[in-house]
Amino acid sequence: MSFVVRFNPQSLTAEQYDETIRRLSDRGFPPEGLEMHVCFGEDGSLLVSEIWSTREQFDAFGERLMPVLAAMGISPGEPTMFEVHNLVVP
Repeated sequence: MSFVVRFNPQSLTAEQYDETIRRLSDRGFPPEGLEMHVCFGEDGSLLVSEIWSTREQFDAFGERLMPVLAAMGISPGEPTMFEVHNLVVP
């Protein structure tokens, strides 16, 4: 069953986010198992939500993600996770 992961990093700017995505794209982003990724909010306090197919795929990607976040000075905080009850994709 898919699940939602919500990140509330401290003081995430659009510049940090965009550079992080660029660096991850060089390493195979989007990764296998990522069903949806969205970044939203105000510059300086952006939030990220994702939908993943499995916890194993999420954990595997985390091993690639965390060094990039550290290099960018981004502290992702502890993610909140929810099991998906229903997902409608038009």
